[in-house]
Amino acid sequence: MQVHKIEILVIDFDECGAEGVKEVIENTRYPNRCINPEVKKITTVETKWSDEHPLNHLETADAAYRIMFG
Repeated sequence: MQVHKIEILVIDFDECGAEGVKEVIENTRYPNRCINPEVKKITTVETKWSDEHPLNHLETADAAYRIMFG
C-alpha cells in the first residue's frame, strides 16, 4: 500500500465551501474503492471569478496559482 500526500486546486463553482469540498472528496465512492482520501489541510483564498480569470486558462493557471497560494 502506498500513502500519497496530494495538494489539489478546487474551483468551487457550486459554493460548497471548504468543508463541503472536503466532504465531497472524502465521501465519493471511487471505483473498486481504489483510494480512500482524507483531507488534512485546506487553504482558502477568495477571488472574483469570470471566464477571463487566469486560473481558467492553461497558459496562466500555474502563475495565478503561485500568486494566490505562495
